[in-house]
Amino acid sequence: MPAAEHPSAMTSGGPRRPIPVALSTSSVYPLGVAEGFAIAADLGYDGMEVMVTHRAETQSPQVLNELVRRFELPLTAVHAPTLLLTQQVWGSAWEKLRRSARLAVDVGCDTVVAHPPFRWQTGYAERFAEGIAELEASTGVRFAVENMYPWRAGTREATMYLPHWDPVAQPYPHVTWDFSHAATAESDSAAACRALGSRLRHVHLTDGWSNGFKDDHLVPGRGEQPVAETLELIAAEDFGDGGFDGVVAVEVATRTARGVGERERMLAESLEFARRHLGRRATTG
Repeated sequence: MPAAEHPSAMTSGGPRRPIPVALSTSSVYPLGVAEGFAIAADLGYDGMEVMVTHRAETQSPQVLNELVRRFELPLTAVHAPTLLLTQQVWGSAWEKLRRSARLAVDVGCDTVVAHPPFRWQTGYAERFAEGIAELEASTGVRFAVENMYPWRAGTREATMYLPHWDPVAQPYPHVTWDFSHAATAESDSAAACRALGSRLRHVHLTDGWSNGFKDDHLVPGRGEQPVAETLELIAAEDFGDGGFDGVVAVEVATRTARGVGERERMLAESLEFARRHLGRRATTG
């Protein structure tokens, strides 16, 4: 989808369109991408975010574009394979970002979500912000760097990310905010998003507990983060410079779902929560 047709874009001379609510393919794991599209279409989501993994379907623009066509759901973001579990996908750190940008262009979206570098990724970590700026200039794709969290063992805290796990004070022009990561870091999401303002490009809608070490990815409203308050903040017309023009993507863990339809109920609840607090009438049943 060209940038001018992005579902969050301003209409010509008219009011801002509602903030789209997408579903991350990670929310249906261990099911595949096609199942994610089918569930999102059935529940009334506005689009999809694809997490690039070892699965070939997540890396193929042909497969993804066919799913976009079949289910009439645009891809709103590509999540680069920058997790510990995807370190073997697409080679070097910079190659992961370059290929993610190419995939984004090929499937018609303008946003790549990336984690900050691990501290052992020498060279990459030292010039990460500069390299991100160069990639944005050469590809036209926005790289929204995601907030992470410190790794703790008892009272000890390990530095795992450089230059820092918190992107608020870093010079990234675009940021993804994840509520579960914020809970693990014991951060205030409302304060962070207010500070980010127009730099906030993408949101991972989830929740969590301030337990210091576990990344829960709960259904929003089931943890202790100020999720509702933060969604209402970014939905305000005066948020940032003219309002939030990104996408809210539901990224919750449903691996614990038991019984017929439990995963779908969790994702329907997440969508209803998003629309209620973004000021939209829910379309789920």
